[in-house]
Amino acid sequence: MKITGFDYQRVTVADGVALNVAVGGSGAPIVLLHGFPQTHLMWRHVAADLAADHTVICPDLRGYGASDKPADPDGRAYAKRTMAEDVVALARAFGHERFALAGHDRGALVAVRAGLDHPDAVTRLTALDVLPTLDMWDVLHGASAAVAFHLYLMAQPPGLPEQLIGAAPDAFFGHFLDAWTQRPEAIPAQVRAEYLAASRGAVPSIVADYRASATIDVEHDRADRDAGNRLRMPVTVLAQDWGAALGYDAAALWRAWAPRLTHRTVSCGHFMAEEAPAEVVAVLRETPTA
Repeated sequence: MKITGFDYQRVTVADGVALNVAVGGSGAPIVLLHGFPQTHLMWRHVAADLAADHTVICPDLRGYGASDKPADPDGRAYAKRTMAEDVVALARAFGHERFALAGHDRGALVAVRAGLDHPDAVTRLTALDVLPTLDMWDVLHGASAAVAFHLYLMAQPPGLPEQLIGAAPDAFFGHFLDAWTQRPEAIPAQVRAEYLAASRGAVPSIVADYRASATIDVEHDRADRDAGNRLRMPVTVLAQDWGAALGYDAAALWRAWAPRLTHRTVSCGHFMAEEAPAEVVAVLRETPTA
């Protein structure tokens, strides 16, 4: 299944790593990064709309979908810093030194790292339904942290997580597609099947991505926080109101990283680019005022 009207390419972004990329439209460039347990197809509605006035670049992240899935011998192959370098290299491959960047879930964490490491490349950053890595770990505590059991499972050393998830991948990944969606029809059967098939074939790399968020990503983010490194570009965050349930002020947490912040809550489920694509498109088309 493909995004209607988009061309597909494989683009080399690092030694031995090529990404599967859908690109379409013309105009100011925007890169859209998918989340878990999805592929670039999660942007199919948003990308088709934005292509009327933007050059839209939708990759499968390394380790996901039809992109390459390198081994991770030293815990760095799926660091968000490494994945952010992929994104900058990808944009440059299409001739764009500067671009807007939007990410959902895991893709938003990659986008944040790109904004911190490559501030001259990212003109505007939009994050969908995620907290910065350090804050995510800080707010999870007690019984309420059970909602994020997968974070703790995939943070374990190599071996057990891959074995457990690999024994029943459709049940594992399907759980999140079902539990995190308020409008099940937003992910039709064919798309759901594609997500499951892609995830089934990527268990080690998906686990490595999550493991990095409990290890090397924490190190990188803590170093930035201690050094006072912040996101200099305008940042928009769209999120469900998890703070009401987990007891935190999401906007305040984000503002500590992004002084030029616009924070909004939405009334759909986690997969908002599929459940409320018009709302997401409207936000991505806004001219930043911060």
